[in-house]
Amino acid sequence: MSGALELVAIAAAGVAAGGINAVVGSGTLITFPTLLAFGYPPVLANVSNNIGLVPGTLSAAYGYRRELRGQRRRLLRFGTGSLLGGLIGSLLLLTLPAETFAAVVPVLILAACVLVLLQPRLNRWLTRRRPHDDGRDGGVPMWLGVLGTGVYGGYFGAAQGVLLMGLFGSFLRDDLQRLNAVKNVLAAIVNGVAAVIFIAVTHVDWAAAGAIAAGATLGGLLGARVGRRLPPTALRAVILVVGVTASVTLLLG
Repeated sequence: MSGALELVAIAAAGVAAGGINAVVGSGTLITFPTLLAFGYPPVLANVSNNIGLVPGTLSAAYGYRRELRGQRRRLLRFGTGSLLGGLIGSLLLLTLPAETFAAVVPVLILAACVLVLLQPRLNRWLTRRRPHDDGRDGGVPMWLGVLGTGVYGGYFGAAQGVLLMGLFGSFLRDDLQRLNAVKNVLAAIVNGVAAVIFIAVTHVDWAAAGAIAAGATLGGLLGARVGRRLPPTALRAVILVVGVTASVTLLLG
């Protein structure tokens, strides 16, 4: 495949990832395996993918701006955890040997696939047992959960949105669309701080990152606009097929 066609394919994956991130939160399972399929080394693929997805998370957050009204205090509180977690995770990616990332990523992808698969059942269970919100947004346990999710997101990031929604459902009592809007902002913070670190200290494939950014920006806007009408089962099926395929490819490689 020529370079131009390769970038078109990567941009198309970015559109899908941006839309999925706005609704589900697992778009990395589309773009990261796509980069691997074109021969990008795992760490370079992860770095370029992270940077490319930042505009998509921002466009998704913008698309949910109505649901963000009245949540400034919550965003400021959780945003500090996401900022710190994204910083720690990105530094771990750059500090640990590349072999560690290559060994851990298949497990992370499979774990993310399991989370995506179990999300409907988890959400139903959490809806039945959701505790009373004490007005402190879950207290310290919730903030630590956001911090831990930020570390994971800065290091790899697939399904960090699913993790956040699981946490929100466990600790908060609020409309799920409002919580999804917060999820998009926190994901943008994690990806954004990690992107700043990556740009400053490591190599980035800017052609790939730019293609993903263009696609993800469009996908994020479309996902925020029409994503609630898309069949969740179909989205999960795509994520599972791509994610399992990527994991098997990495494990056998």
